[in-house]
Amino acid sequence: MATDAPSTSTSSPADLTVDVVVLGGGPVGENVAQYAIEGTDLTAAIVETELLGGECSYYACIPSKALLRPPAVADAAAHLPGITTPEIDRAALLARRDTWVSQYDDAGQVAWAEGAGMQVVRGYGRIVGEREVLVEAADGSTATRVHARRAVVLATGSEAVIPAPLRELLPWTSRDATGVREVPEDLVIIGGGVVAVEAATWMAALGSRVRLLVRGSSLLSGYEPFAGTHVRDALRGLGVDVQFGASVLGGEREQARSTGLGRLHGGRVTLQVEDAGGRREVSADEVLAATGRRPRLADVGLDSIGLTAQDVTGTESVTSDDATGAPLPKWLQVVGDASGDAPLTHWGKYRARVIGQAIRAGATGEALEPVPEQVPVPQVVFTDPQVTSVGLTEQAAREAGHEVVTAQVPFGGAAGSALLRDDVSGTAQLVVDRSARTLLGATFVGPDASEMLHAATLAIVGQVPVHVLRHAVPSFPTASELWLRLLEALPRELRGG
Repeated sequence: MATDAPSTSTSSPADLTVDVVVLGGGPVGENVAQYAIEGTDLTAAIVETELLGGECSYYACIPSKALLRPPAVADAAAHLPGITTPEIDRAALLARRDTWVSQYDDAGQVAWAEGAGMQVVRGYGRIVGEREVLVEAADGSTATRVHARRAVVLATGSEAVIPAPLRELLPWTSRDATGVREVPEDLVIIGGGVVAVEAATWMAALGSRVRLLVRGSSLLSGYEPFAGTHVRDALRGLGVDVQFGASVLGGEREQARSTGLGRLHGGRVTLQVEDAGGRREVSADEVLAATGRRPRLADVGLDSIGLTAQDVTGTESVTSDDATGAPLPKWLQVVGDASGDAPLTHWGKYRARVIGQAIRAGATGEALEPVPEQVPVPQVVFTDPQVTSVGLTEQAAREAGHEVVTAQVPFGGAAGSALLRDDVSGTAQLVVDRSARTLLGATFVGPDASEMLHAATLAIVGQVPVHVLRHAVPSFPTASELWLRLLEALPRELRGG
């Protein structure tokens, strides 16, 4: 049975001194440690109480994509005459997931970290003073005091938020959904964000009858409105019952108990739900609380240095102050989900590379690597159709004071994208600053739309004028022809230099 406990043990001395101590061994922590010491004689220790490789490797990005890709291929085949639609093999699909999470064994991650010159220290780490970390073994038997000559980095990630009325029900979190072992016949998902819509997609493919209870009036708030509309229609096409304006007030569960990752946490669940029609009951075999995440900063020792979680949340650079004005000590860095920044693995890894290099530069005297003025956050939702975006939405751009012009075309509006499958659905949109004539944001919703996104990211980071982008010739017939369609849809005066 899958477990949260690490399968590999790395011994630690009673006391240890290194240049950099990183609390949290996910991709972000690994990256900041790697960049802080590479090419030098600096040393680093990574402190991790669970599996080295973190949430993304075992409970989020990797397993979710492993579960989503086969159903997406089957759906594409269903829309391509001339090929027999494959059937989902539940056991094989879950076995594929297990392969991609290395059977929840982190030996390979430990070998990589140690091969890159990082020392892995097992246990729960907390700051106990200036550049001092105490690491306690999981069973409390031993403790290791780790001293950092140069920096302590908090890369402790985030944790699922379960609303108080649901806690006694022991609902599934995203970990259970990606680690599913027992597929519930009836599943209620509470939420309308990325976790909710992705989990609804693969759980429906596994055979669950899925109901999505969304408190708001749309899915994927924060994206362009058409993105949520396309995903809503797709989920309903899969048989998912999407209900808007539904607030969960509480519930009851028979024999609620901890049964292990991805297993039913007891008997039937009955939820009290309120919507425009009044109060009603909803019953299911399991409920997934896809109700958000928060930085994992409790009990990491911030109080020992006079800080609170609010003091570090939102830190974006190695010297920045938090929103309350309390400065961080120069030796303390916060990166990834723990910082309150965009909770995305690729963004956390990017920030880790920047901060890691800054730590190295401070120790060696090398120059800081330049950071572009505009570095947007790309995002992908791996539903079918996929939702991808980078930069500002139209509304956010207008609110920021830009003079905005948009171009929008159907995702199947080019021969290459239309050939991906029959009856392609989706929308592509660019948001452009009229005066600067540069891209502010882009959203693509459609089959394999994620492969369209990086060109938009490059255009924003490089601040490439749209009239120059028109000379980047897309191959025919590929989905990238949509770029030409979008650029042609902009006003003619933007075509000039």
